[in-house]
Amino acid sequence: MRLRLNAARASDSIGRTVDKRIRMRKQVSAVDIVGLAAVATILSFMQAPALAQTPAAHKLADGKPDFNGIWEALNTAAWDIQDHVGQLGIPPGLGVVEGNEIPYQPWALAKKKENFANRKTADLTEANCYLPGVPRITYMPYPFQIAQTAKAIAFSYEFDHALRIIHMEGQHPDPNSFLDTWMGDARGHWEGDTMVVDSRNFNDQTWFDKAGNFHSEALHVVERYSLTDADHMNYEVTIDDPKVFTKAWKMSMPLYRRMDKNAKLLEYECVFYLQEERYKNAPFKK
Repeated sequence: MRLRLNAARASDSIGRTVDKRIRMRKQVSAVDIVGLAAVATILSFMQAPALAQTPAAHKLADGKPDFNGIWEALNTAAWDIQDHVGQLGIPPGLGVVEGNEIPYQPWALAKKKENFANRKTADLTEANCYLPGVPRITYMPYPFQIAQTAKAIAFSYEFDHALRIIHMEGQHPDPNSFLDTWMGDARGHWEGDTMVVDSRNFNDQTWFDKAGNFHSEALHVVERYSLTDADHMNYEVTIDDPKVFTKAWKMSMPLYRRMDKNAKLLEYECVFYLQEERYKNAPFKK
């Protein structure tokens, strides 16, 4: 009898323990479900304002997108427009060339390698503060400002006080009567909400980057600026030069509006700094 009673008591005790554990598990599961639901609710509230903080692109009175403001590229294309590893003074970066390949003619590829080997003196923008050309001026590590009107759009660059006036009316002048220039002759038009800038009449003295990628005086550049929202734009550029490349090729990258308080272009006096370095006791320092 005692054995049976002890067995019955033990069985009751085990049953109560199992029931208690099951109830605890149900309670824990319920708490977990409530907790997860609370976390999901909090996250949904956190995400909603972030989406709302991206304003749509503004439009001007004439219905065109508003590009006015200060913009800057945030990449390493100024050092090399193709994929590259880091080196002393060169940050690593992903390329901006579509497919990461530039279709050089065989002689031009050899020239590009020669340029790279002699880049410290052969790159006139770096060595002598000459104007960098287009599209290089866009992705140098300096901001630029756009001032927009219906008939013309002005691009002012912090580097070297460079200025481009994009005429939104008229055609390119006869190349035989127009001198080749460092920044080319630019004409613009609209394709929907995209600003298209067609530039030609370049000289052959500028590069696309510090890595020696180059062109001839036959360079033809077509840039496409498209706002993705009020503070970001997509920049796409098509390069064509039958003297250097086997076919046209493209680069693309995002550009960012500078949101700093009181943002403005500052003075980057490249020529003055270069003169200070080369001529230590020059009278222009006074």
